[in-house]
Amino acid sequence: MHSFGAVFAEVVVDPDLGETRVRRIVGAYGAGRIINPKLTRSQSIGGMIGGIGMALMEHAVVDPRNGRVPNANLAEYAVPVHADSPMLDVVFVEEHDPHVNPLGVKGVGEIAMVGVAPAITNAIYHATGKRVRELPVTPDKLL
Repeated sequence: MHSFGAVFAEVVVDPDLGETRVRRIVGAYGAGRIINPKLTRSQSIGGMIGGIGMALMEHAVVDPRNGRVPNANLAEYAVPVHADSPMLDVVFVEEHDPHVNPLGVKGVGEIAMVGVAPAITNAIYHATGKRVRELPVTPDKLL
């Protein structure tokens, strides 16, 4: 039995520089019975921020000569920081699923992250008319 969700993103793209900024993300999730709403909301916000990194910043480079990752530390691997975090809104859909387990709980570990990058790339397409199919979406791909 699986959780489900929908993510909506609002972005602003600078037409001269190709820089993308995420203004707002709304995620609605159906994850069965929510035992600890505060913890579940925090988990979802963390997943959304991870999705921003996936969509716009994170890129592991593999050296074709030896198969090693030259940017294998946080000094060279860009991840979102607090300044990159937009307004985030999390909504939980009330759901009663007696078939999943006796408590009716489901996982929210990855469900909050997986929809963010597609939502951002679709918002970029809506703003620019350019469909980018390779992550991360960097300015050179938009110009």
